[in-house]
Formats: sequence, C-alpha cells, structure tokens
Amino acid sequence: MKNKNLIRFVQALLILPVMTMSTPISSIHNGELPQNVLAQKLNNTAIGLLAFNQAPDPAVQILKAKGDAIDAYFKEHNMPLVGTGLKMATEAENNGLDWRLVAAIAVRESTGGKFECKKVPNNAFGWGSCKIGFNSNEHAIEIVAKNLGGNNPKTAYHYEDKTTKQILRAYNPPSIVPRYAEQVIDIMEDIGPVDMTTTLALNT
Repeated sequence: MKNKNLIRFVQALLILPVMTMSTPISSIHNGELPQNVLAQKLNNTAIGLLAFNQAPDPAVQILKAKGDAIDAYFKEHNMPLVGTGLKMATEAENNGLDWRLVAAIAVRESTGGKFECKKVPNNAFGWGSCKIGFNSNEHAIEIVAKNLGGNNPKTAYHYEDKTTKQILRAYNPPSIVPRYAEQVIDIMEDIGPVDMTTTLALNT
C-alpha cells in the first residue's frame, strides 16, 4: 500500500506544469527559486523515484541467485574460486549448459581452485590435461563453458547436442575415471537445484 501511494505521489509530480514565465530578478535575490527551475527539480526527483521503485527483472534475479548459490558453496568449503559464481552461471547460460556444471567440474578437478594445474596458470578445470593456461579464472570459465556447450568448432563433435552426463563422459571418459560423470552430478546437486525459480520464490 505504501508503494502504491508513493507511485501516485510521484505520478502527480510528473504532471506538474513547467512554468515558462520569466521570473523577476528580485525573487532570485530574495533566495527564491524560479518556478520553472523548481518544477524541473521536482520532475527529476519524481523520475528518479519511479526508477527506484521499478520491479527487478526476474531473469536477472534468477541468474544472480544461481551465482550466489555457487559462491555460497565455494565459501562453505573454503575454495579459492569464491567470487566467480555469477561468471560461471552467466557463461553456462550463454552456452546452453546446466548452471551448476562448470562450477562442479572445478570442484571435482581442483577442489574449487585449491589444487589447480601447477604448470600452467588459472586452470582449475584440468582443461587440456593441464597443458593449457588462461589469462584469468574468468577467461578459463569462458573457454571451458564455450567448449562444453559445443560452441567451439574444433571441439563441437565432442560436446554438441549432448546431455549433461554425456558431456561429462566426453570430458572424462569412464575408461579413464569410471564414475566421473556421476561424481560431478552429485556435486551439482549439492550446489543447488537445477530450477532456481522455486528456491528464489521461497526466499522472497
């Protein structure tokens, strides 16, 4: 009810007429604002209040909730990749992946960055058998997500149009690590549910 009253008040301010009549110089000397300046200030304030009261984009809220869930998992387990959650969720979404996949691989491969590849920089994913380094963790996230999503023409035949389990079995075949896919999926479930819409609704 308070928000509705505020919006009505703001709307009333927005229709204040902007006075264009000239104001005597004496009124300015007496410390009075010209009416047209006053009206413009009120309109600017009203526009700002309306913008402040606009409902946030649900898609942005859900993406943020996913990033927060990843960071919460990293923080709970004292993992160095804390702070990259939103980047992981964003790149997963950009490449058509489960939002938890990139994070869970990092946990399985390097305990969230604790034991990342030693011979190359910023590779917490075991990418390229630890022979490929990256400019930053964010760069690594972009490249790994792009490849897993089948969006790199050079590796698309491994990952394109596959389920999460199939992607993981291509990433690390059962012949090398027998239960790799199942282990990563277990971590994904620990990070959060695949559908964050219900979780977000419960927390609001």
